[in-house]
Amino acid sequence: MGLREEVTEYERRRLENIKRNDEMLAALKIRSKLNDLSAASAKRPSAESKSYKRSPVKKPKTETPIVLRRSLRTRGVPPDAATANGLHDDAEIETGIKKPPKMDSNSVPNKSPREKGPLAMKDAYKGDDGLGRKFIETISGCSREILLNESGAVSCDPIDNLKKVKGFETFRTGKKTRDPVDVKTLQLKPENIARLVHGRIMSLRFFPTRDMQMIAVGNRCGDVGFWHVNGKEEDGKGIYLYRPHAAPVSGIVIDPFNISKMYSSCYNGFIRSMEVEKEVFHMEYLSEYCIYSISQSSHDMKSLYFGEGKGGINKLDVRAGKSSVSCDVHGQRINTIDFNSENEHIMATSSSDGTACIWDLRLMNKDKTTPLTTVTHKRAVHSAYFSPSGKYLATTSLDDKVGVIGGPNYENISMIYHNNQTGIWLSQFRGIWGWDDSSIYIGNMKRGVDIISGKQVVATLQSDLMSAISCRFDAHPYNVGMLAGATRGGQVYIWTQP
Repeated sequence: MGLREEVTEYERRRLENIKRNDEMLAALKIRSKLNDLSAASAKRPSAESKSYKRSPVKKPKTETPIVLRRSLRTRGVPPDAATANGLHDDAEIETGIKKPPKMDSNSVPNKSPREKGPLAMKDAYKGDDGLGRKFIETISGCSREILLNESGAVSCDPIDNLKKVKGFETFRTGKKTRDPVDVKTLQLKPENIARLVHGRIMSLRFFPTRDMQMIAVGNRCGDVGFWHVNGKEEDGKGIYLYRPHAAPVSGIVIDPFNISKMYSSCYNGFIRSMEVEKEVFHMEYLSEYCIYSISQSSHDMKSLYFGEGKGGINKLDVRAGKSSVSCDVHGQRINTIDFNSENEHIMATSSSDGTACIWDLRLMNKDKTTPLTTVTHKRAVHSAYFSPSGKYLATTSLDDKVGVIGGPNYENISMIYHNNQTGIWLSQFRGIWGWDDSSIYIGNMKRGVDIISGKQVVATLQSDLMSAISCRFDAHPYNVGMLAGATRGGQVYIWTQP
């Protein structure tokens, strides 16, 4: 059978393309070069004998049996009662504590903070022992002299001597100075920015001293960091880091009469006291529940109040080392505890059950406790703080409201809109009072600090130096205009007046 005489236009063009490509390959001698390469590769010895090859490391056979993951339903196990009704607003904090960051051999504490009992400061220090010694000397020196007025310094050891000093009553009750502050003059300088710890800062506190500007912070890993702000000539830029806890630090309390003693609490139920003079972190209390908040009344320096477990509040006698009052006051965890500076019997609590309550300490008992006032939000309330005069209470909630409560019996309640949705990667916002009753300071999601006055945001502190969102704040009790903010990256920003 012969070839067809008629060829379509498409077949004719295809044959022409094939012929043209063959001519091009022949001109470039590509086929001959491919043959030469193939012959050369066939004669070349194997690459394994020429190149360096790492000997494979034999992995030891694991003796742990392989366990197949099965759901609770397929195993016939009832669901967890804690999550049967869905996760609460604080589920991202309580579930899965992140592991501490990796440290080199020179910065690992010598003793585990999980151990019950006292922990030497040198064993908890993460860094050069010489710097730890410098911190102890700085605090010990300052604890002997606390400035109570402008005339000079007095010893803080004998209380009888303190009572003779002018201005002792203001110091004793923990009142902040009520001088007016022009918020427009607050500024952020590069030297007032530092990274104190790794990871999210959950607690922030100024030392109650005028001359020595010191900040203490606690992070999610159990670290407690200190920053001597006006001691930048020191080695390490005045930053000292300890690990007295093995879980998130939920609160820090500094004794105003003896700053060498500081209390801190954490989620694994530990309350430790740092005594610089004895160079040790003492174990003050161990709870079988998580401790979410801690506070101390300026009218009662011999007691600590802390929130533990699912809405319980406890009063710890630090002299006897045991609980004297314990009762359930909320349906969920207590996030903050605060005391009225004018009335020693009035206390406020905020809770994830969506309420903030004002209590009379004289009426609290184990059997039945009724709050004087209850402020209800639609979601978790993460803070409730009294104003410097004690006339107002400010609450911060995840329902995007900042509440301001006032009146003779705290019956007047105003709700102010503020975006409080920080997500799971940031600590929840907590609005604090400044140095008078006029302003509340709270972070925003645009790396600024909103100032609420009246019923609205009247100003915002902003700076190009802010590289992260500040979630937790503290106003210096004696240096008016000094405001510190902490971030999830372990940074602290300090705003000051010029």
